[in-house]
Amino acid sequence: MSDFAGMEDLLQDFLVEATDLLSGVDNKLVDLEKNPQDLGLLNDIFRGFHTIKGGAGFLNAAELVTLCHLTENLFDKLRNGEMTVTGELMDVIMAATATVRDMFGQLEGGVQPSPAEPGLIASLKAALAGELVAPAAAPAPAAAAPVAVPATPAATTAAVPAASPDWNQLFGAVTGAAASAVAAAVQPEPTSAPAAATLDVTQQTPEQIIQHAIGRRATDKPGAMSVPAGRRADEKSRDNTIRVDTTRLDQVLNLSGEIGLTKNRLNALRSDILNGRTDTDTLHSLDQSVSQLDLLVSDLQNAVMKTRMQPIGRLFQKYPRIARDLARNLGKDVELLLVGEETEIDKTMIEDLSDPIIHLIRNAVDHGVESPEERRAAGKPEKSQVRLEARQEGDHIVLLVADDGKGMNAERLRAKALQKGLISDEEANTMDERQSLALVFLPGFSTKDVASDVSGRGVGMDVVKTNIQKLNGSIDIKSEPGKGTTFVISLPLTLAILPVLLVQLGAQPFAVPLSMVREILPIDVDQVQEVGGRATMVVRGEVMPIFPIAHLLGWTPEKVPEYGVLMQTSDQTFILAIDGFMGREDAVIKSLEGFRPKGVAGVTTLSNGQIVLILDMKELLADLGEHRGVPRSALLPAEQAAA
Repeated sequence: MSDFAGMEDLLQDFLVEATDLLSGVDNKLVDLEKNPQDLGLLNDIFRGFHTIKGGAGFLNAAELVTLCHLTENLFDKLRNGEMTVTGELMDVIMAATATVRDMFGQLEGGVQPSPAEPGLIASLKAALAGELVAPAAAPAPAAAAPVAVPATPAATTAAVPAASPDWNQLFGAVTGAAASAVAAAVQPEPTSAPAAATLDVTQQTPEQIIQHAIGRRATDKPGAMSVPAGRRADEKSRDNTIRVDTTRLDQVLNLSGEIGLTKNRLNALRSDILNGRTDTDTLHSLDQSVSQLDLLVSDLQNAVMKTRMQPIGRLFQKYPRIARDLARNLGKDVELLLVGEETEIDKTMIEDLSDPIIHLIRNAVDHGVESPEERRAAGKPEKSQVRLEARQEGDHIVLLVADDGKGMNAERLRAKALQKGLISDEEANTMDERQSLALVFLPGFSTKDVASDVSGRGVGMDVVKTNIQKLNGSIDIKSEPGKGTTFVISLPLTLAILPVLLVQLGAQPFAVPLSMVREILPIDVDQVQEVGGRATMVVRGEVMPIFPIAHLLGWTPEKVPEYGVLMQTSDQTFILAIDGFMGREDAVIKSLEGFRPKGVAGVTTLSNGQIVLILDMKELLADLGEHRGVPRSALLPAEQAAA
């Protein structure tokens, strides 16, 4: 039984407020170390810790109160000028705040915190007595939260079959007579979902697949993409609460009222029309009411989306402490600059961005910036800077993690990848600088010869790219040797709505993310050339590979494709050959977790009620293997290809 029976609401309120306060205290401590005479900072830190202690006392968390009281006494001595800020003293204080955070974790589990380590208590008492002559055990660099490492090829095959399913049967089942069943299956239900079972679509008949969809209870929220199995166990630990400005809720309420009035007007007009009134004025009023409803629903959708938006500063606030601890552990002097903290982004994306940004900051501090001695020798200031910036550009959020360190050498990266057998000689000779810098994202790639407790295992950057792609984003690198490196992350504003281009294969529509689309081109099969066994087309002097959508899905083409969609992923530009297109649409994504054929990111419903599958282009292209191309005959129907 919980130690806080009957106090659950109070406990949750305390944890939400205290966690924010502690993050603020950590950031102010980092600033205090740079500006030890700033009494305003000290007063803010003291007040924050005092509030945490008061809440802990109300919950009878005696061990947490004891630790907070000792640490608060240190802050009081600093405020009164009885002590001065030193690196050793800050190490002890940072160790105390880290232990406080651990105690919050115990409280969240419904148990009273266990006592702090005796060594930490002894260090705090020694500091209060003025006897801290040597640094206490330096705090270990703040570790990133556990991240799901991409599985090995063998493990991946077990979870997601490499062999393509019978798309003809599958799409006939999903989008044909059973479409209504799938539509019902992907609608959220209030009941809780059991653990999703892995579905091997190559071992199931279409009827079994549909039955599986009908039998499961979906809990997908709009925009929820399929979650890797390794992360499902962590979902319960996520903060499912959100703080919303009451002004935004007032806007939603007002729009709901306006929609109610418009609904009443439409009902009245419907009665008039059913009673035979079809004169020009009645039809004009109907047209006006429908237009007004369309506008109000769009405004309501935007207002609801804004309730999910949160300032990214809430994510940024934990990084100064991480950068400070790691830099001190490595003997470097690093300042983390935060820019654009007021930029808003979907809350679900904020949670998923935490681990990738931690990896990038740790890499910048460990790999990117030099030691003070190296910086002096290079004529640079001893203090290095790492900049974490967020800004909105159109319908995307751009995040930058930049350092002023030694930069990356493209030629050295190619040589290292060759040495590790990650690329071939032919690939190395054809790579430009951008492609060479992107080698750091390959699984197993690292520029370090010896792994440390911080980096060097060739896992972190691979995880960063994988996690960013799961958010429908991209990551790019800009680097100049001797000047520094910048990682540029581009993300959609929200995962709930995805702008898509509707393309056709025969009469069947599919959706592809509009963010990947550059332009639509006519395809003249006589202009298609085969280069190195790959079907290609020249676009403004550049040779582009052609991938027929029928080939990617394992369908037999019925006719020669008429159009090509020029698309770009984070590492490739290509032409997707299609039979036609139906325009763009803002898709509300519904995922098929536990029921996801390979190459399908989710489903959406068109305005006419038709269910359309949203294709995961990166996953479909991955099946092409190293050849990354198809022969020219793949564009032709079987009889023409044979001829």
